[in-house]
Amino acid sequence: MKRGPLLLLLFIAALAIIVAVAVSVLHDGLSARAKPSALETAIARSARKMAAPSGAHKAKNPVPDSQDVQREARLHFADHCAICHGNDGGGATLLGSGLYPKPPDLRVEETQELSDGDIFWIIENGVRLTGMPAFGGAGSEQDHDVEDTWKLVRFIRHLPTLTAEEKLEMEKYNPKGPDDRQEEQKESEFLNGVPAKSPSKSEPHHH
Repeated sequence: MKRGPLLLLLFIAALAIIVAVAVSVLHDGLSARAKPSALETAIARSARKMAAPSGAHKAKNPVPDSQDVQREARLHFADHCAICHGNDGGGATLLGSGLYPKPPDLRVEETQELSDGDIFWIIENGVRLTGMPAFGGAGSEQDHDVEDTWKLVRFIRHLPTLTAEEKLEMEKYNPKGPDDRQEEQKESEFLNGVPAKSPSKSEPHHH
């Protein structure tokens, strides 16, 4: 394609994006609750496909698939990723639903058609202007390394066929808040025959 028509095409695409954003802002303000328009969704999908550089696209997964690899990755995903993506990869979580753009459904064709290298690069480097952080890189404080990332790629490939038993196991490894931990402790004490403590008069009541 000649330079003139290409520049015109890019100008039209940029103008369409500006119009879509302007309409969205006028209608919903800058709220993260808003549902992305069809155009915004299409742009976001295209951006995700272009997020990884061409060299990363061709990278092959060096970690062989196995039951052990799947389990390690499954529990890692439950601890690190499920807070936004959900144990099943669908993204229907409290935090994920509050993001804009929303986390993509990792089970569907738009994700599964990405190459292993693309998925690896996105996990390692994140995606700008979204809620997807970078989990790799020198000096990262995350409990995460390159091999973990390749294992996660294997698990993401498995998400469309995730079983109920696997999801149940993952729930035990999801991050828990103080209330959840206190509830688990009470259940454990009850099952072990520890008498329940009556609330002290000095203890404040929470509403």
